[in-house]
Amino acid sequence: MSFVDAARRGARLAALLGWSPDAFWAATPADLRNALGLDLLAETPAGAATVARLMEAFPDDGA
Repeated sequence: MSFVDAARRGARLAALLGWSPDAFWAATPADLRNALGLDLLAETPAGAATVARLMEAFPDDGA
């Protein structure tokens, strides 16, 4: 992909989000992820209690 193609895609994305060009180019990857709702797809890592429960339910055979 050329720079021009990437810039066009960026401009379309900025328009879709309602961002000015300055806001788009100043945004971090985290800002973009949040604006697109992709941060909602991330799962929270299992906590110690969940891991302990899974280890008890599915013990290693010592292999």
